[in-house]
Amino acid sequence: QVQLAESGGGLVQPGGSLRLSCAASGRIFSANAMAWYRQPPGKQRELVAQMTSIGTTTYADSVKGRFTISRDNAKNTVYLQMNSLKPEDTAVYYCKHTQNLGAYWGQGTQVTVSS
Repeated sequence: QVQLAESGGGLVQPGGSLRLSCAASGRIFSANAMAWYRQPPGKQRELVAQMTSIGTTTYADSVKGRFTISRDNAKNTVYLQMNSLKPEDTAVYYCKHTQNLGAYWGQGTQVTVSS
């Protein structure tokens, strides 16, 4: 089993920045992928960014150039640096850890972009 603890959400004005963190604990395999998803109000959950343990990254088109995913493998932690935030980035952000055919989700953290 893997447990995920997210932090860093909050209220920010348009154009501002936030940094999300997600720490994984439990039985962690060296080969894995960690990702951030988000679910805006009334919409489906969508992939924001993903990073594998060997550094391969994937971004949604809507966040390219504004968001950066990174990870500290020694700490089993993934980060999402979000810059130039827009009101349409408002959502609950979820961390996902995938390994050995299993997937684990965090509890979610609210990000609200509003003036």
